[in-house]
Amino acid sequence: MLLKARTEPMELIALRHLNRRMELSSQEKFHLWTMEKGYTGEVIFDRMTENLAEERYIIDDLLLQVNNSYFQLDKVIIAQDGVYLIDIKYHEGDYYLEGDKLYSVHSGREYKNPVIQLTRSETLFRQLLQNLKMNHLVRASVVFNNPEFTLYQAPMDQPIILPTQVKRFIKELNSTPSKLDENHKKLAQTLLSIHQMKNPFATLPKYQYEQLEKGMHCGQCESLNTEIGDFDLVCGKCGTYERIEKAIVRHIEEIKVLFPEKKITTQTVYEWCNRKVSRRTFLRVLKKNYRAVGKTKDAYFE
Repeated sequence: MLLKARTEPMELIALRHLNRRMELSSQEKFHLWTMEKGYTGEVIFDRMTENLAEERYIIDDLLLQVNNSYFQLDKVIIAQDGVYLIDIKYHEGDYYLEGDKLYSVHSGREYKNPVIQLTRSETLFRQLLQNLKMNHLVRASVVFNNPEFTLYQAPMDQPIILPTQVKRFIKELNSTPSKLDENHKKLAQTLLSIHQMKNPFATLPKYQYEQLEKGMHCGQCESLNTEIGDFDLVCGKCGTYERIEKAIVRHIEEIKVLFPEKKITTQTVYEWCNRKVSRRTFLRVLKKNYRAVGKTKDAYFE
């Protein structure tokens, strides 16, 4: 039973928006690329585990805090034989472990060793169970699920599941009998209740409203080379047509992500979209899709 489904991280969504409207540094672009890859790998693994048999609680993307320390869990599976903590990595290419460090063979770039990260998360999770006075067996694993990934010098005594082992891992998990009781239900409900909504690890480039390029971008290829047709936003790059109301709502949500403290007014949306549509059209879409606060010229929408 899936209790909490995965959603796109707000940090990833914000980075996509910024990448369209300002020049990111090479380091920031690499961070965006790694986040995109990581999310892709997580979604692929979600699909592989969505039809597990027997009774199990599945919670995706948990952010927890124990003794002032935060830790993130890509996937938690609560089963009769234990609580599975799964860290998903979608690295591509050839890598090798040297001591406690992970390196790319091609670029020589050093990456964080996911086993060290997992060990920390496992330790904190055990502390959480102790604080909650709950007794559950904890089984932690790092899953590398990109078929184009190879890890040299992988020690056999570490909780690493390689791409060729993923299907077998899921098959073994699926074939293990699992009946849940009230203790499992209580644990699942507790984890959901203490999930932290705001991610303290999120790192975004510094940006200001004035420096970002204004305009309406294509929902397909993200190009700002767009024009307004009779009822649609038309992309001059890929030719995609999108109903103007849908496009406007998309851009309003973009403002809300990048500037959560900014009041959404007709003028704000008009300026953000680079005056491509009349104020009257923006006002109509705002009234239809959002709740108006105030009735004067200072009214804004939530």
